[in-house]
Amino acid sequence: MTDVRSADLAVAETPPPSAGPEAGRAGRGAGLRAGVEAVLPAVGLLVALAVWWLTARLELIHPAALPPPGGVLTAFIDKPALLLEHTWDTMLEILTGFALSVAAGVLIGLSLASSRTVERMFTPLLVAVNAVPKITLGPLLVVALGWGQKPILTMVFLLCFFPIVLSTATGLTTTPADLAELVRSWNASRWQAFRKVRFPAALPQIFVGLKVGMPLAAIGAVIGEFQAGESGLGYVITQYAGVGDTATAWAAIMLVALVSILLYSALLLIERIALPWVRETTSSR
Repeated sequence: MTDVRSADLAVAETPPPSAGPEAGRAGRGAGLRAGVEAVLPAVGLLVALAVWWLTARLELIHPAALPPPGGVLTAFIDKPALLLEHTWDTMLEILTGFALSVAAGVLIGLSLASSRTVERMFTPLLVAVNAVPKITLGPLLVVALGWGQKPILTMVFLLCFFPIVLSTATGLTTTPADLAELVRSWNASRWQAFRKVRFPAALPQIFVGLKVGMPLAAIGAVIGEFQAGESGLGYVITQYAGVGDTATAWAAIMLVALVSILLYSALLLIERIALPWVRETTSSR
């Protein structure tokens, strides 16, 4: 019996075989994947630039409409102060209009989710407003609101508030059944259920609407500047394209794309910081 116990003790005290090589290979593999993922956006950009250069080189599109990348780069170099000033104006319009859309969209979504009667009354109206081509409203907004910021911000609002309304209402009306049952078991008040369960559970869905709305806000700002702008990248595009300087116009278009990417990436970062549990409780690629 003593020998058996001694043998068992020896086995229990024997350290497990080292997993060092396997762990090292797994760590190197993860590092390699992270490095590849970091490089992929640059590779995609290089491919797009190569296609652009080849298209301009072969003149598949007339150079007056699509200048080569070198011409656009020259426009960046020749007019940096001008382009940066108008980029700042457009970014402020995007952020202001988007903030107004978020505030109104979340409130409207809350109203739709809180009452089936309100939902049935106003959902068809919201769908109808969203279905109207917004560019057709540009001249009317100028007549009603004049030149400058007001019609531009209105255009941004009209383009991006509907996805936020829809995602908010959907998130608040699709609370997981187990969480709803947990709230009932606590005998929580309606406000406690909303604050502790329903709204946090709806946040991932709300961020979907925000991520859809952010690029639309950039589109709305540029469309508004086309119609009523006295500054901004949309104003630059119309002014320089009108005098045949398409290189500068394309430089402004590239800046619109860059601003959209930066703001969208900032929104993704905010989502990751605000909702750390989402990545932990859902599958990842």
